[in-house]
Amino acid sequence: MVEHGKPKQHHLSMQNRKLLDLTGVSNVESFDSEEFLLQTELGHLTIRGHNLHIKNLSLEEGLLSIEGTVSSLQYLDPGSQNKNSKGLFGKLFR
Repeated sequence: MVEHGKPKQHHLSMQNRKLLDLTGVSNVESFDSEEFLLQTELGHLTIRGHNLHIKNLSLEEGLLSIEGTVSSLQYLDPGSQNKNSKGLFGKLFR
């Protein structure tokens, strides 16, 4: 259910490409050591890097901390297909 009247908030803070703190995270759709796919208050976010892992997660509060080496952050427009994304079937059949 969508809450009306509550402004959407999403913040991102990165320290030395090694620690990423996010707010406004509503779901972690998939993750592995090289890629995270998140649903945030402002759309899907793909995080790519190396040795990525969850340091802290609280979906009730919308908080996520990721450690590892971050190489890219990409927001996906609603309805668009990301050609570089592995996708569910791509990950299953690699």
